[in-house]
Amino acid sequence: MADTAIPPGTTAHRPGTAAARRPGRPPASARPRRPSRATAGAGRLAALLVSPTLLVLTIVVLYPTLMALDESLYGVKGVDPRTGFISNTEPFVGLKNYTDIFTQAGDRFWNAFWNTTFFTGVTVSLETVIGVAMALIMHRAFRGRGLVRASILVPWAIPTAISGLLWKWIFNADGIANVLLGHQVLWTADGFSAKAAVVIADVWKTAPFIGLLVLAGLQVIPKEVYEAARLDGASAFQQFRRITLPLVKPALLVAVLFRCLDALRMFDLPYILIGSQKGSVETLSMLAQNEASNVRFGPASAYAVLLFLYVFLIALAFVRLLGADIVGDAGGTKKRKRSGSRGAGTPGRRAREVTA
Repeated sequence: MADTAIPPGTTAHRPGTAAARRPGRPPASARPRRPSRATAGAGRLAALLVSPTLLVLTIVVLYPTLMALDESLYGVKGVDPRTGFISNTEPFVGLKNYTDIFTQAGDRFWNAFWNTTFFTGVTVSLETVIGVAMALIMHRAFRGRGLVRASILVPWAIPTAISGLLWKWIFNADGIANVLLGHQVLWTADGFSAKAAVVIADVWKTAPFIGLLVLAGLQVIPKEVYEAARLDGASAFQQFRRITLPLVKPALLVAVLFRCLDALRMFDLPYILIGSQKGSVETLSMLAQNEASNVRFGPASAYAVLLFLYVFLIALAFVRLLGADIVGDAGGTKKRKRSGSRGAGTPGRRAREVTA
């Protein structure tokens, strides 16, 4: 047995080294890699599997949106001056239905816009706080936990129409709410009390939805993390702020995003609980439905398109601003792993000895 070492100043002719490369040929790492047959086949399979979903989305989302955009360029049928009868065709008005919202005729639109924004901000904020509290309660181990989980999820399982009728009975003039308060409040009349009634009913119904998604995020957190924190002397509030919130953040962001998109399209609850054409609770969806029911399809389509853009921009801003940390952390981890793997193969290693 003799130990021989590679003499200094010499380079082994291995694939990928400078001596093994041809003159003028770029290194293997710098040459673009061609997609393998397996990768191309997987891409075709993925496109084939996704195509039914894209077809359905095109039929139920893209086509109606384009039709609404086209309809919003036409006005209301008027009287034909030549015949004196109502015209059979809608006149082309271009962007007039959109520009009218900046005139006095758009006061109703802006009222509905601010009502929609108010309901979204208030209800989602309250539902997030209450939903997280519900999730923490359901996550604890105690006797009767299954019964508590079932009772908390009951309001979310009730259809919105039934929930609206239930709360309309509660907020009646001689209902349970006024009996508990001890004085008369006109909850279903037009005013701030109507806003409060819609907020209470919506929070009661959909807070369990956020609690359910947050509970799913809590159940994947290892118990060893909390045990280590308790050994280090962390209080319950510190564990919640330093451990629970950061680890449950992805599930919480998804729940809040879904609730924001749902609240921006609020229609059935205020429509059933308070009624139509109530200025204090009229939302953009209610406004578009009211215009369409009055055969004003052009303005109704314009309001629907503006609501679609509003929801789209809110979702895009939400994902870009609040969801960027999740994507960034994952990308940073991958970059760190790649840089670490590259650093392991850098030159300057000591030549290995070969045993003969």
